[in-house]
Amino acid sequence: MQQTAEALRDFTLRYLEHWQQTHGHLPASEDLFGIASPCVSETRGEAVLWRPQPFSLPASLDAVERALDIRLQPAITEFYTSQFAGDMRAQHGTRALSLLQVWSEADFIRMQENLIGHLVMKRRLKETPTLFIATTDSDSEIISICNLSGEVILEQLGVKKREVLSCEIKDFLEHLQPVSE
Repeated sequence: MQQTAEALRDFTLRYLEHWQQTHGHLPASEDLFGIASPCVSETRGEAVLWRPQPFSLPASLDAVERALDIRLQPAITEFYTSQFAGDMRAQHGTRALSLLQVWSEADFIRMQENLIGHLVMKRRLKETPTLFIATTDSDSEIISICNLSGEVILEQLGVKKREVLSCEIKDFLEHLQPVSE
């Protein structure tokens, strides 16, 4: 599990460096403006500049596991409980994506509720359980971890079509290239 946290930390550092080189400051987000978080470094106009912070809650997704009587891949827990940060834009090969992150303690609760909803939908559709980690520019595609294999996959919502992007999240994170807007 520690490998996932290290790979996420490494990508986050590359992302911060990219923002510094491209814009001369920390990552900025208008979407997160006005939403409390330990990550907020400063406010500029209608945007917040943010810096990742250590995760301050118990490093557990027990609520998700209990709600569905399921055992989650340890990597997904490590991914969502390593840090508080803003979502980070990236490129995986030719595919643009937004790596989802937990912004605050309140956001952690919301994220768990969304994971539960996603898993319930998967169960109803009799599909393999997956846990999302990134969005794409398409409303019908997300990037998830397959809870059975640990593979990072591109899945089309409502369709059983999926494409394996990486054998594990560590490798997926290592191949991401930071993007700033």
